[in-house]
Amino acid sequence: MANNYSMVAKTFFGFEEILADELRKLGAIGVETGVRSVSFTGDKGFMYKANLCLRTALKIVKPLRSFRVRNEDDLYQTVKKIRWEDIMSVDNTLAVDAVVHSEKFNHSLYVALKTKDAVVDRFREMKGRRPDVDIKHPDLRINVHIQSDICTISLDSSGASLHHRGYRSATNIAPINEVLAAGMLLLSGWDGQCDFIDPMCGSGTIPIEAAMIACNIPANINRREFAFEKWADFDSELFEKVTESSLNKVREFHHTIQAFDKAPSAVRKATDNVKNANLSDYIQLSQQDFFESEKQGEGKLHMVFNPPYGERLAVDIREVYSHIGNTLKRKYSGTEAWLITSDPDALKSVGLRPSRRIKLYNGKLESRFVKYEMYAGSKKAKWQSKE
Repeated sequence: MANNYSMVAKTFFGFEEILADELRKLGAIGVETGVRSVSFTGDKGFMYKANLCLRTALKIVKPLRSFRVRNEDDLYQTVKKIRWEDIMSVDNTLAVDAVVHSEKFNHSLYVALKTKDAVVDRFREMKGRRPDVDIKHPDLRINVHIQSDICTISLDSSGASLHHRGYRSATNIAPINEVLAAGMLLLSGWDGQCDFIDPMCGSGTIPIEAAMIACNIPANINRREFAFEKWADFDSELFEKVTESSLNKVREFHHTIQAFDKAPSAVRKATDNVKNANLSDYIQLSQQDFFESEKQGEGKLHMVFNPPYGERLAVDIREVYSHIGNTLKRKYSGTEAWLITSDPDALKSVGLRPSRRIKLYNGKLESRFVKYEMYAGSKKAKWQSKE
C-alpha cells in the first residue's frame, strides 16, 4: 500500500461507469467516477496495466499537486516550487497540455505557456540552462487542469491518446474512434458469448474492438509506446511482467465475428487493419450490401454498427435509415441491434421503437446509441413499425 498513489483515467462523456467497472476488474482501489474521468489508486505496475488494458480510457494521468489558484502569478509560483529535478533532467524535453474551466482563466494555451515557463525557469536558476520543448515526442508530458479556482498538475503517463491502439493504418472518410467503439460495445453488453456482426464496418474498428473484448486481448497491446516508458523511474522488467501476465489472460472465442461493407475500398482497409491487429483468424470480412443481406443461422446475434450520419458522408438519411429498419425487421429476427447516430430524424426514419437510448458524443456531435430488439415469433409485435 505504501507504494500506491492516486491516478485519474480520462474518458468520453457517458463512459464513466463502464471505465470504473473496468478499473475495478483490473484491481484498482478507491475507484470514484467524475465527469469524463475516473479517479483510482494503484502502484507503478498498475499504472502500466491500466494503460495497456483499459478499453475506455483516453489517458491515465498521475496528479502531482492540487492547489487553489487566483491568478497567473499563483500558477507560476506554485508550479515553480515543484521539485521538477526529481522527475526529469535538464537534458530531457517536455510539453505541457492544459484544460481550463474557469472564469479566472479563459485561455488554455496561455495556462500551458505559464506552466512551461515555471518549469524551465526553475531549471535555469538551478542548472544554468533549461530543458527544451518538444510538442510531438517529449520525454515528459505535463497536464494542467483548472476547474474554477482549483489547479491540478499531473504527469501524463499515456502520451498520445489511448485511442491510438496501433493497429489502424488505413481509415475511411468518417472513422469511429477506437475508444468510442470499445465503449459502445461494452455498453451494449457484448461479452463474446454469441455471434457478432457489423454490417457497415468501414475500416473495421468496431469488429476489431469486438474481437479484442471477446478474446480478452489487452486493448493497447499493438501500441508502439507509452509516455511512462520515457520516465526516469521506468521499470522495463516490471512492464514486461505486466504485459506477459495480461497476455496470459487471453481466452478462446467460440463464435463468429462477421464484418462487411458495400464499398470495396472499405473492405480493403478493414482487411489491412484486422491483419495489423493479428485478428484475421477471428473476423470474417466480405464486400456486401447490408440491405441485401440476411441473418445466418438461428442462434442469437449481436449487432453494433455506425451508419452514415450525413455529416461527413453525403447520403439520403431518410432513405438509408428506412432501409436499415426494413432490413432489421424482415431479415434479422433474433438479433440485438445497436447503432449510433447524431441525427434525430434518422432514428424516426428507422420505423422501429428502440428499447434503450444512451446519450454519447461522437467527436463534438451529440449522438444517441440506441438498441433494437428484433424478436421472432410470438414477440413480433415488440419490433413492429410504429403506426
